[in-house]
Amino acid sequence: MEFEQLLAEFQGIIHKVCRLYRDTPADREDLFQEIAYQLWRAYPNYRHEAAPTTWIYRIALNTALAAFRRKRPDLRYPGEMPDRPADVTNDEQEHRRELFWRALRQLPDGEKALMMLYLEDLSYQEIAAVTGISENNVGVKLNRIKTKLKNLLNGRI
Repeated sequence: MEFEQLLAEFQGIIHKVCRLYRDTPADREDLFQEIAYQLWRAYPNYRHEAAPTTWIYRIALNTALAAFRRKRPDLRYPGEMPDRPADVTNDEQEHRRELFWRALRQLPDGEKALMMLYLEDLSYQEIAAVTGISENNVGVKLNRIKTKLKNLLNGRI
């Protein structure tokens, strides 16, 4: 697969990583460009042993984490997740989505990465391959992170 095709096919992964690690559209675009550049640099050495998504996640997350450490945004967000009425408007859904992203951004870097991979419906085996931890450890960590997110969204943290 040519690099341009690979980037076009999997750019959604990169956009999700950017949204998780950057708050503003301009910062997200900068991070997207940096990730694309790092993928391009690494592409000649990509041996297709891992799935393209695994390879892209590894590079995207490593780049985002490195960039995040260089330019750490203010991570203090007020707010509480509202109760869920049966009929939710689009504005309310967008508000809840934004609250969820804010809660995700409050997690430590490694937990953010695990949750993003989980939300992408990667299996524990795939998450383990991307992160380099065991499948069992993935499950334990994800359960702890879910509890932490619930507490953040309910204003207990």
